[in-house]
Amino acid sequence: MQYKIALIRGDGIGPEVVNEAVGVLDTVAEKYGHQIEYVDVLLGGCATEAVGKSYPDGTAEKCRECDAVLLGAVGGPKWGPDKPAEQRPETALLAIRKDLGLYANLRPATLRPAMTDASPLRKETAEKGIDLMLVRELTGGVYFGKRDKYQTEDRGIEATDLMAYSEKEIERVGRRAFELARLRRNKVSSVDKANVLETSRLWRSVMHRLAQEYPDVVYEDVLVDNCAMQIVRDPGQFDVLVTENMFGDILSDEASMVTGSIGLLPSASIGDSAPGLYEPIHGSAPDIAGQDKANPIATILSVAMMFRYSFQRPEEADAIERAVDGVLEEGWRTADIAKPGEMVIGTKEMGRLIREKLKNL
Repeated sequence: MQYKIALIRGDGIGPEVVNEAVGVLDTVAEKYGHQIEYVDVLLGGCATEAVGKSYPDGTAEKCRECDAVLLGAVGGPKWGPDKPAEQRPETALLAIRKDLGLYANLRPATLRPAMTDASPLRKETAEKGIDLMLVRELTGGVYFGKRDKYQTEDRGIEATDLMAYSEKEIERVGRRAFELARLRRNKVSSVDKANVLETSRLWRSVMHRLAQEYPDVVYEDVLVDNCAMQIVRDPGQFDVLVTENMFGDILSDEASMVTGSIGLLPSASIGDSAPGLYEPIHGSAPDIAGQDKANPIATILSVAMMFRYSFQRPEEADAIERAVDGVLEEGWRTADIAKPGEMVIGTKEMGRLIREKLKNL
């Protein structure tokens, strides 16, 4: 097979982790007889430095010409909230997701077998296992709603952010969740705040309608505050969690930490036809950039998701995941996941070990 992949190397540790992921892509291509073409695309703080804005003209078009997009990480204090919107990396991320129609963000939270001791949860809870998929609506809600700020007569400045959802937006991400559940353990937990928010009441009604179309999938409603507690109390109860944009943003970071490290978790942003965008959920970590300290595993596992969801090649995806687990089981660790006395290695060495393991599977 031939694949064309856009590389957004990004800022901070982004280029380092993308380099190791590209090495894994090349190893997979050689092992399974694929041909891969790479296209470098500029986005983020590095784009601001190069052309004066974080989302250069033509970025979406370049990505649409590819089969998938791999993104390292963007952002950093140099391009903080004091900068104009067009210079901030976060603005570029929201724009590329919207322009590519990437309305569903898939964030697996999996406790790797060799990392059980790294979970902050009680030992008996962690040993039950954690393997949930959080499906976050990505292009609607309060992050994309109308904003306003104005002076009042008696309360000073007042600001508003509008949270809005349509039936269509809810249905398409909900359907993604039910279809994913059929590939996993046949359970969907829909997260909302229907006891307070009108958008959540609409969300719940649409999800109930969808649930009737999937009688083989167990369905439940979960209020967002209760869900936050349950992720800490017993995350193993969840299979697929589906929720709106802001709730998903918060819950996915919480879920990532109960697995031991944000440096191990990948993500995928997908739509109906556009190329999927694959990225680690961690940030650009500018404090360790260029020091060969970054953990490349989340980016490498994002490549596994790319093969699974964009290329429909589960064999390659499984092989990448087995290679990562094999290296971790041998005790190799980057600094972010190492305990005292464990073998600490750098970004490049971790990538090399995973490639070697992959070749020998």
